[in-house]
Amino acid sequence: MAKKVTDIAELKADAAQTAKVVAKKTAKTAEKVAAKAEKTVDKAVEKTEEVVKKTAEKASKKLAPKVKCAVQYAGAEYVVEDVLEAAKADYKAANKAAIKDIALYIKPEDGAAYYVVNGKVSGKVSL
Repeated sequence: MAKKVTDIAELKADAAQTAKVVAKKTAKTAEKVAAKAEKTVDKAVEKTEEVVKKTAEKASKKLAPKVKCAVQYAGAEYVVEDVLEAAKADYKAANKAAIKDIALYIKPEDGAAYYVVNGKVSGKVSL
């Protein structure tokens, strides 16, 4: 049988205790909901970034014309893209740092192309 509460002080104390328990449970639930919401937002942001990146790549491919650039000298022809790839490969063979920028200087009279990567490392590749 339930106990009769005749003392208002007891009733207030019970109500206060119940309120504390409910507040703790509510706070824990709110934390869980906030954590799930944060994960959902993070996933949505990642997906949006991926879509934007892919769309930008597609747009840049559509906008950029295909270019073939060659240097002709003394009866020989050197395709710039090929020389650039050779310079990148030469750099990567000796260095682990990423290529942020590369300057390429083709000197057909020397039979070589010179490059400078990231403004610091220089090298030479034969044509």
